[in-house]
Amino acid sequence: MKKNVLALAIASVLAAGLAGCHSTNDTTAAATPAPVAATAVSVTFSDTPVATTDVDVLSTYTKSVAMVTYSDGTTKSIPLAYNTLFNNTDTISTVGGVKQAAAQLYDMNMKPIMDPNGDPVIAETADANSLLKVGNKLFLVNHWEYDDVLADGQKAYKVPGWYSRMPMEMSLSDISQAADGKLSVTSQKPVDFASVQGGWIFCAGGPTPWNTHLGGEEDYDLYFVPGEKKYTTTAAGLTALTDVYFNKTKTANPYQYGYPVEVAVKEDGTYGVTKHYEMGRGTWELARFAADGRTAIYGDDGAYSGLFMFVGDVQNNPKAGGVVYAAKWNQTSPDGSDGGTANITWVKLGHSTFDQIKALIDSGITIGDIFDYSMTAVAGYVPTRAGSAQTIWLKLKPGMEQAAAFLETRRYAAYLGATTEFTKGEGVTFNEKDKKMYYAMSYIQTSMLTADGGPVDDIRVKANAAGATYTFDLQSGQKDTLGAPINSNYVAVKTYVEPALLGKPIVADANGNKADVNSIANTDNLFYSEAMRTLFVGEDSGNHVNNYVWAYNVDTRQLSRILNVAAGAEATGLQIVDSMNGHAYIMANNQHQGDWISSQPPALTTALTAKAIELYGVNKYNVPNYRLTAKVGYIGGLPAITAK
Repeated sequence: MKKNVLALAIASVLAAGLAGCHSTNDTTAAATPAPVAATAVSVTFSDTPVATTDVDVLSTYTKSVAMVTYSDGTTKSIPLAYNTLFNNTDTISTVGGVKQAAAQLYDMNMKPIMDPNGDPVIAETADANSLLKVGNKLFLVNHWEYDDVLADGQKAYKVPGWYSRMPMEMSLSDISQAADGKLSVTSQKPVDFASVQGGWIFCAGGPTPWNTHLGGEEDYDLYFVPGEKKYTTTAAGLTALTDVYFNKTKTANPYQYGYPVEVAVKEDGTYGVTKHYEMGRGTWELARFAADGRTAIYGDDGAYSGLFMFVGDVQNNPKAGGVVYAAKWNQTSPDGSDGGTANITWVKLGHSTFDQIKALIDSGITIGDIFDYSMTAVAGYVPTRAGSAQTIWLKLKPGMEQAAAFLETRRYAAYLGATTEFTKGEGVTFNEKDKKMYYAMSYIQTSMLTADGGPVDDIRVKANAAGATYTFDLQSGQKDTLGAPINSNYVAVKTYVEPALLGKPIVADANGNKADVNSIANTDNLFYSEAMRTLFVGEDSGNHVNNYVWAYNVDTRQLSRILNVAAGAEATGLQIVDSMNGHAYIMANNQHQGDWISSQPPALTTALTAKAIELYGVNKYNVPNYRLTAKVGYIGGLPAITAK
């Protein structure tokens, strides 16, 4: 018996050894590999219907369904939902151990600003979002753009002894993500801008390729020449900063404002703030960097604006220095219909580093040190329009090229012959795979029209009150107008408007819509998703009762309305997160809801006001809370989407 057991054991060992050597006598089945989970690789969206009830008109919501296609060929229909992370008035922000409203504004000492009635100044203008994953933690940086309405319902600029605008703020929130992807705020604090002399009109923004937040400081209040018609606005803005932010301890310097502003968040929740002086000063909606971490295009807001590009010396480090260029529009369409077409060339404005421009600002330089200027024609001076319809005659002072390029960027662009005839330039975003860039032109009017009365007439297109989103083809190997190489693979060379991205004005319908509700009107926020192959567009329209967020698939050309924004509100905060811990998000805010469009019938306004009071109530001044509320949130329900 023992011999037989031993023989069997030896036989077993031999069999195992032969199996290990892949014996042809091996009949053991090979181990079945674990199945690879299918991943979501594309998505399309159904339309959210146009609101028909007063409740829906007053609500921010989505009724769209996402059709998600997976890597194994299967599909799944997923109803989407809009989720509010917080409202501007929610007391979740902590300063010095004291809870404050999320959109509370602060002075240089981080003391809450109070209005003439003794009420806290709380903005109702939620704007940019950057949802960031830093290490193993999630953070949200969001903007508050401007302050418009006091708690008693008065417009700020109409209140005697008060100010038309306030120094502004951003919020930094710690975000928790549940297993089902739902996001929530666990803590929040305001961002302290004392190190950069405060902030002025934080407009759009978004994440950088190096995982920080970069927002635009839209300083059209601080951009005019003494003696120019609009300089009274500049004076008022500087007074507000001096009196309210600095508490009259110092005088605000206009050259401290109007730059791309970076907030770099660390995993422990601390942060650093940088104003990128080396990128130039203007009315920036935002500056968006391409994936190279060196090339940025700016959205330049207002009339008689330009299109600007920054090309950095070092990847992911704009402070190290770079070159700023301004675009020249060379029209190719004869009549400028359908938004017009043009070839684009680039005028080099100058090269600088952060330290060089900061030193100029700190020196106390003024526009009178940079230019000689006149409101009437002078021999040897160059006529320009930059930021307003008023022509200013300029003559650059010797040695002031760098100061002009980075402190009076738009004005110097006009001086050198670049095009400053764009109207209401807004969001910008890159399509990396197709080498395209998209630029929002909220309105096509005034300076963009033929014979607009300016000293030059580069842009000669037909008016479109509903605006357009321009597509720009990008190429490498380009040279500037003086023949010097441009060190970027993202240089715009041609522009045009795809039909679905052109606004469609109409005669006002029964509700007062002056643009087709089934088309984009007055495009503003833009964000392109590489994984979804989709351009997302948010509206800021005086032509739609409800603004919308749209999804435009660049392959199928399908345009889908995916978010209805509360009546009177602008769609803001657009950011697409393709993949974050297994989930995708469409970040979306609203601001100034209840700011009804002028063409809205009085009866509709009366009905909506009554319903808004019923839904939201009123404050102690009997002002509808609806008008004083802004939402920060996102469209959720999507799985992470990975590019094919």
